[in-house]
Amino acid sequence: MWTPTEEEKYGVVTCSFRGSVPQGLVLEIGETVQILEKCEGWYRGVSTKKPNVKGIFPANYIHLKKAIVSNRGQYETVVPLEDSIVTEVTATLQEWASLWKQLYVKHKVDLFYKLRHVMNELIDLRRQLLSGHLTQDQVREVKRHITVRLDWGNEHLGLDLVPRKDFEVVDSDQISVSDLYKMHLSSRQSVQQSTSQVDTMRPRHGETCRMPVPHHFFLSLKSFTYNTIGEDTDVFFSLYDMREGKQISERFLVRLNKNGGPRNPEKIERMCALFTDLSSKDMKRDLYIVAHVIRIGRMLLNDSKKGPAHLHYRRPYGCAVLSILDVLQSLTELKEEKDFVLKVYTCNNEGEWSQIHENIIRKSSAKYSAPSASHGLIISLQLLRGDMEQIRRENPMIFSRGLAITRKLGFPDVIMPGDIRNDLYLTLEKGDFERGGKSVQKNIEVTMYVLYADGEILKDCISLGSGEPNRSSYHSFVLYHSNSPRWGEIVKLPIPIDRFRGSHLRFEFRHCSTKDKGEKKLFGFAFSPLMRDDGTTLSDDIHELYVYKCDENSTFNNHALYLGLPCCKEDYNGCPNVPSSLIFQRSTKESFFISTQLSSTKLTQNVDLLALLKWKAFPDRIMDILGRLRHVSGEEIVKFLQDILDTLFVILDDNTEKYGLLVFQSLVFIINLLRDIKYFHFRPVMDTYIQKHFAGALAYKELIRCLKWYMDCSAELIRQDHIQEAMRALEYLFKFIVQSRILYSRATCGMEEEQFRSSIQELFHSIRFVLSLDSRNSETLLFTQAALLNSFPTIFDELLQMFTVQEVAEFVRGTLGSMPSTVHIGQSMDVVKLQSIARTVDSRLFSFSESRRILLPVVLHHIHLHLRQQKELLICSGILGSIFSIVKTSSLEADVLEEVEMMVESLLDVLLQTLLTIMSKSHAQEAGEYVSCLLSLLRQMCDTHYQHLLDNFQSKDELKEFLLKIFCVFRNLMKMSVFPRDWMVMRLLTSNVIVTTVQYLSSALHKNFTETDFDFKVWNSYFSLAVLFINQPSLQLEIITSAKRKKILDKYGDMRVMMAYELFSMWQNLGEHKIHFIPGMIGPFLGVTLVPQPEVRNIMIPIFHDMMDWEQRKNGNFKQVEAELIDKLDSMVSEGKGDESYRELFGLLLLEKIEQETWRETGISFVTSVTRLMERLLDYRDCMKGEETENKKVGCTVNLMNFYKSEINKEEMYIRYIHKLCDMHLQAENYTEAAFTLLLYCELLQWEERPLREFLHYPPQTEWQRKEGLCRKIIHYFSKGKSWEFGIPLCRELACQYESLYDYQSLSWIRKMEASYYDSIMEQQRLEPEFFRVGFYGRKFPFFLRNKEYVCRGHDYERLEAFQQRMLSEFPQAVAMQHPNHPDDTILQCDAQYLQIYAVTPIPDCMDVLQMDRVPDRVKSFYRVNNVRKFRYDRPFHKGPKDKENEFKSLWIERTTLTLTHSLPGISRWFEVERRELVEVSPLENAIQVVENKNQELRALIGQYQHKQVHGNINLLSMCLNGVIDAAVNGGIARYQEAFFDKDYITKHPGDAEKIAQLKELMQEQVHILGVGLAVHEKFVHPEMRPLHKKLIDQFQMMRASLYHEFPGLDKLSPACSGSSTPRGSVLASHSPVSPESLKMTHRHSPMNLMGTGRHSSSSLSSHASSEAGNMVMLGDGSVGEAPEDLYHHMQLASPNPRYQGSVTNVSVLSSSQASPSSSSLSSTHSAPSQMIASAPSSARGSPSLPDKYRHAREMMLLLPTHRDRPSSAMYPAAILENGQLPNFQPALFQQVIGACKPCSDPNLSVAEKAVPAAPSSWSLDSGAREAQPFLSAHMGRILAPPVPPRSLLHGHYSLHFDTFHHPLGDTPPALPARTLRKSPLHPIPASPTSPQSGLDGSNSTLSGSASSGVSSLSESNFGHPSEAPPRTDTMDSMPSQAWHADEDLEPPYLPVHYSLSESAVLDSIKAQPCRSHSAPGCVIPQDPMDPPALPPKPYHPRLPALEHDEGVLLREEADRPRGLHRKASLPPGSTKEEQARLAWEHGRGEQ
Repeated sequence: MWTPTEEEKYGVVTCSFRGSVPQGLVLEIGETVQILEKCEGWYRGVSTKKPNVKGIFPANYIHLKKAIVSNRGQYETVVPLEDSIVTEVTATLQEWASLWKQLYVKHKVDLFYKLRHVMNELIDLRRQLLSGHLTQDQVREVKRHITVRLDWGNEHLGLDLVPRKDFEVVDSDQISVSDLYKMHLSSRQSVQQSTSQVDTMRPRHGETCRMPVPHHFFLSLKSFTYNTIGEDTDVFFSLYDMREGKQISERFLVRLNKNGGPRNPEKIERMCALFTDLSSKDMKRDLYIVAHVIRIGRMLLNDSKKGPAHLHYRRPYGCAVLSILDVLQSLTELKEEKDFVLKVYTCNNEGEWSQIHENIIRKSSAKYSAPSASHGLIISLQLLRGDMEQIRRENPMIFSRGLAITRKLGFPDVIMPGDIRNDLYLTLEKGDFERGGKSVQKNIEVTMYVLYADGEILKDCISLGSGEPNRSSYHSFVLYHSNSPRWGEIVKLPIPIDRFRGSHLRFEFRHCSTKDKGEKKLFGFAFSPLMRDDGTTLSDDIHELYVYKCDENSTFNNHALYLGLPCCKEDYNGCPNVPSSLIFQRSTKESFFISTQLSSTKLTQNVDLLALLKWKAFPDRIMDILGRLRHVSGEEIVKFLQDILDTLFVILDDNTEKYGLLVFQSLVFIINLLRDIKYFHFRPVMDTYIQKHFAGALAYKELIRCLKWYMDCSAELIRQDHIQEAMRALEYLFKFIVQSRILYSRATCGMEEEQFRSSIQELFHSIRFVLSLDSRNSETLLFTQAALLNSFPTIFDELLQMFTVQEVAEFVRGTLGSMPSTVHIGQSMDVVKLQSIARTVDSRLFSFSESRRILLPVVLHHIHLHLRQQKELLICSGILGSIFSIVKTSSLEADVLEEVEMMVESLLDVLLQTLLTIMSKSHAQEAGEYVSCLLSLLRQMCDTHYQHLLDNFQSKDELKEFLLKIFCVFRNLMKMSVFPRDWMVMRLLTSNVIVTTVQYLSSALHKNFTETDFDFKVWNSYFSLAVLFINQPSLQLEIITSAKRKKILDKYGDMRVMMAYELFSMWQNLGEHKIHFIPGMIGPFLGVTLVPQPEVRNIMIPIFHDMMDWEQRKNGNFKQVEAELIDKLDSMVSEGKGDESYRELFGLLLLEKIEQETWRETGISFVTSVTRLMERLLDYRDCMKGEETENKKVGCTVNLMNFYKSEINKEEMYIRYIHKLCDMHLQAENYTEAAFTLLLYCELLQWEERPLREFLHYPPQTEWQRKEGLCRKIIHYFSKGKSWEFGIPLCRELACQYESLYDYQSLSWIRKMEASYYDSIMEQQRLEPEFFRVGFYGRKFPFFLRNKEYVCRGHDYERLEAFQQRMLSEFPQAVAMQHPNHPDDTILQCDAQYLQIYAVTPIPDCMDVLQMDRVPDRVKSFYRVNNVRKFRYDRPFHKGPKDKENEFKSLWIERTTLTLTHSLPGISRWFEVERRELVEVSPLENAIQVVENKNQELRALIGQYQHKQVHGNINLLSMCLNGVIDAAVNGGIARYQEAFFDKDYITKHPGDAEKIAQLKELMQEQVHILGVGLAVHEKFVHPEMRPLHKKLIDQFQMMRASLYHEFPGLDKLSPACSGSSTPRGSVLASHSPVSPESLKMTHRHSPMNLMGTGRHSSSSLSSHASSEAGNMVMLGDGSVGEAPEDLYHHMQLASPNPRYQGSVTNVSVLSSSQASPSSSSLSSTHSAPSQMIASAPSSARGSPSLPDKYRHAREMMLLLPTHRDRPSSAMYPAAILENGQLPNFQPALFQQVIGACKPCSDPNLSVAEKAVPAAPSSWSLDSGAREAQPFLSAHMGRILAPPVPPRSLLHGHYSLHFDTFHHPLGDTPPALPARTLRKSPLHPIPASPTSPQSGLDGSNSTLSGSASSGVSSLSESNFGHPSEAPPRTDTMDSMPSQAWHADEDLEPPYLPVHYSLSESAVLDSIKAQPCRSHSAPGCVIPQDPMDPPALPPKPYHPRLPALEHDEGVLLREEADRPRGLHRKASLPPGSTKEEQARLAWEHGRGEQ
């Protein structure tokens, strides 16, 4: 049965509970719970974290706490009954916990550890508080520590400041706003100081008495290390002032035994002292701690004979010093004990012992020496601050160690009344004694006694130093052999006060003999009385005492015998007739000096003071004695204060008439003395005297009389010093007057009461008279008035003892009212007057409501005057703050309403005016004070006050002015940061007061200014205020913690909602006047609706419907609302306001309202537009504020920009976003895109002189000027983006303008610019970018991307995989789709992100340019990839049954063409796909396109040689012919013959007859072209390349023979064979197609289009489906692979790209017996690039080790588009022997060669790329290259060379040269040169294989050397000498363009060459780039400076790679610039294969 709990109401969870039972409440350890019911060991209740969720939990998991329950029942509230500060610590630590962890996440490690330390301290302090074992003082101290730490943590974590009073959090409801403001200030200061928190309520006004803080040094002697003394020692510590050369403290004595330990065993660990009462001034002095070491023992340490052992002398030993200034800093910071070592020095000359410490300090090292052994005092020091009570309280452990209190000599700065002291400090200075007939000087010891008048020696009246007990006698130390000893030893004589009078000191002088007996012989004495005859003590001075002779037999029993003698010169002068027959004779030649210093509170050395105290002895001198009192020192007066006052009042009573004025003056002098800070603490002594000891019952009459006389004289006297002193003493004078009257009244039962009252009345008349005098011309009178005003408030309490509150208040009002107004007195008097008023307000009198009713009007009058004139604002605010504080505390009294009414009438208006003035000047502190005053006043006002206020306005104009003022002040309050951000309590209270006030005032606004008297200004001010209020940061509860939010809501509610209701109701009250606020208030209201508070949004959004309605009524449309809403929405959303829910709510509410309207359609259209705009704006904002990538930001911006332009036609916003987009492009260095973006703005402008206003960063200028500036900027950006073709039309447009204006200077400049662009086009290298199609599917994508597809222009060198990685990193949540098919609806509508990516091929628009023969390839290259709007990609597939023998019969191409919304490049790097077209290409059509394109390519190339456009080097032609002929011999187009010329095919496809005929014709044409090509080749071939030509002829014959039976008439020889031309069709080439099976490892391929003529991508005649795998030459002779990679044997020869000269034929040679059907080798010029894999894993890219895997993933592999000039990887050439076969290389050699090519790990490479570093091929997956390696390893003898990655060379690699293998027939070919096996990191592969810049990446075989050498340079190079070793080229940049031989002579230069097509592009790129110069190795001839510059370095390689032998062939120079040919290194021709392989292998091993 569940029963409600009675006591168990509140508890803390001690163990986490998972809520595993039904209705279980999940609880975490440390949570607090409120318990409602209980049942059998279970509780039901709620967690305070989630008060709405009820549940059950085990009772034993809860620790119960006592609590106060209010409102028992269902809605009861429970407050724990514990110290509020404990509750605060608990809540704060919970809040800090989450923030603390965040610090670590944000790498704020320093603060993380500091906060952890503070949190641990707080937990410990909280534990101490909860223990309940602390005293009240300790509790207060613990609370102080807690609050300091809480405030520190809150400050550093950016949390709110907590206002406190006495360490407790204050309740803002219980105090006035002014006090709350002051508490905030105080808390802020305590946080900043991080020191002890003083009481937060500071003294408000007047001078505060700040006590000087005394300092104390705690000193502890740890040890004294010495090993040579061997005797007891005394160590004296004292403080010494070096500047003044005197000791300033007593001495602290430590007595040690001969072992260095304390002589008294109880003193172990207790040898410590406290040097007290050092002032701040003392701490700045040059202070030293001086330690004198005195040994007790023999006369001489080193002579045991000197004196007997039983006699011990005090002998000086050494001294040590420590500078306080040197260690003060560390002591101040440390705040604990710190150890120091003091080195002890000995004195070289005992006569100078008294100055040893000074010599050590001065470093006079000649006068002291350091002992050989380590002598040192180890002491610890600690600096303490505060009075002694505080020190005892804070450091109890110090005082438990037997601490010796060591005082200052003399009194401290502050003399405390209870400090009774009677110390006489005596210093033994020096003596001068006679030798006495001895040969050596004496060893003199002085013994001193203190004797009483009766001759008795006083016991324990001599102290050598603190820390040791007093003694009865003192023995000085002995200086060896010195008749003029200087001691300088201070001794304290604490003689009892009653024994002081009559006592004297006696000094006995003895000679200490060092003979055997060791006697101490008395030879004289001296004495001195302590008090003189006149009663004064011995003066503080040096006294020379007479020395009297005596001996051991002399007796001192009868002291009267010598006391009658003169003790010194002054004494002798006083009694000159001393008989000479006395037994003691003075030794006139001897003297003895002492000095004394008295520190006594009972004895005086002042004669005048003594005369006053004994005035009755000198009745005739009273006037003189009273006059001389002023000259007595303050210390003496305060010591005898009571006695002096008694004496004065006795004299006054004795003769009032005669002495009255003098006594009055003396009294004033003493009272003013106590105002001195040094004696301030004697004021309580004075108070006590007045209350308890004062007995002058008649004194008041004379005091009043004298005071009045002074007042009345002030108008006449010029000197008024004495009057001013009397004014300053007013407080105590009145105390004496009132106490005297009380005594008199008590004694006489109240007689003369009326006389007393009238005398006081008259006195006040005099006071008013003084204050009313005009002091402007009299400075003295001004000071008198100031003194009077300062003292005046202090007399109120005294008057209240004699008069009623009303009477005193009347006195005060009359006095304050007598002061002249501000206008008539100076500023200094203003201050004094206001300070007097302030102290009046702070006085007890003002706390009575009866007095306030009288005083408040006059106080408010003066404040009003000052505020009107804006003078002394801070003092006025202080007075107001005090008034409000008093009124708040008295707010229960009925009179308060009247007082508030008074203040409202007098102050409200002027307060508002003052605040407006202050805020305009931005005086923060003054503003804060006055804001708190205003808020205090408004908070005190109630309904009646507001009603009276509004009723009191005489006219509506006055009311309007008031409303405007108060609204303006409120607005400024919210706009200006009057209160800091962390003053949350203050800010919330301010908001609460404002909203309350506005609710009162809004009714007056509606009532007075709505109908006929409508006033726009007031209403506008009101609306602006409401909008600002709702938008305040402090009210946005969504961003604060839930606990804080709950606290605010409980206290104030959501004030935004309150104000929103008020705002809505006022809007409805406007009626027809609403139109005045359209469109002005649309933006502000929109800002309100964007506040994330659902209720506010629901209230405010319908206002927009209202606005639309009113504008529709007036104008027939709502264009203004529409324009303004859109305008403001943009800026507000970009500022971070608004969210998705707002967008939905906005549309929902407005559409609902609009449904009923007649203008429904336009309204719905508008709302829909706005919601769509919001959608885009939110996407834009999310992109911009997050760490989003450039693509997302650009996409968002373009999307938004287009929306503004096309959908809502907002030109200004459109232009703004143009510039934002431009800035983004510039930041990303997309200069071309930036130019296109800016061009959009430029196109909006005309060449007109229309003036334009200032906009964005543009100044006011004409439209012409702005357009010109934009054009220039755009041209500059096009230039930076290397898009010169786009800049040229703009140059022409500008030129046209300049020409029309005859501005020839600008015209000249722009024409030169245009010319330079043409130069740049022809000379500078440019990369062709890749293009990628990206599909964004799923609802999680931003709106502008969702379910759309784009084509993106890749970055330089960016390949597909890099692009795919980039996209996936931009969308980390996205999943890459693994197929190319278009996604279905499930994917489109799912809440996820899917990316579909593959590469596409551009279809250029400018076909004319590309088909022109003579256009340089650099120009064509630009038009191929720019201004492109259409793209395509091809996917091969089999339609119908697959023909196993010849798959080409069923192999179709699915071609997708994508049309974009805009051409690329444009304003973005990507554009959306506008249209998709899908067509299917039949196998036959494909074959036709392939062969046709190859023919065009061959024809163009051969034409170049025929027209002599290419000179000297026919490598390109050789490669091209080799690729086609060789492919034809080994399969080539034969597969097409089999597929399409077959009778069955012709029968089945009768409609293809025309196409078949076309294909036949094209084949015949190809044979003819090849024949012409071979003829041209024979003409130009170099003699050394004849073997290659012979090989081509042979293979051409084989090709012709194999095709003979198909086309009769081909039996005639071709021109290559016969030397004569053959007609077209006479030569037939056979082609070997490639098996479709191989397509499983290849990309898709697309057929060529007409542009193929300009784009040579392959020299083989492969089909579109060709794998073009030929990255490696694989010549086989029938071998069959053994590994699973046998698949690769189906690959046929694939030829290289003829566009890149010098490359070896890229052929995959199949075993002739293994030829299988394959796709044709007739390569399309549109072969797809190898980097394209649509979302396939990277390992899919031709991994040789996993072929089977990809047989099932054909679709994944076939997503590559057609290839656009993809450069093929070059490879090592075959060494061709006479029979055309390849040599079998040694396995070691192969490993050596291939080893250097193995790539290192590169994160940017796929698995396949890591396996085999493949270069780009055609559209294949580089399968030939990538799949070759296992094949190679299986057929080591058949492989010529490994594939080469398109990377720069590793340092130290050697060139491989075709020449090395092509020897005269019959020669044994040399072995491959060795390659270093050194590994280096492989950098990212360059992205764009189509770029002609890639001269060294293996894509351009002509320019590739070393690792990328193909059929290498067919140049006239000689072979090296057999003895030559291949040179090592470590400096890649200095590598020669050709390999060279040391003995080779310079050859004549090549002829100049004319370039065209791709060849020129390559060569131009070489010329364009400058080469960095590097020193060449010794064996390398550096390049001639006239050589063409080298290619630029790859971005992925830090150094510029070498241009090797192969490039050298093509690096032509002009004919008139001869240069030396670089030599090449090679092995001797005669060496055998084995030897070559061995040498190469050994060389490689050595390199490794």
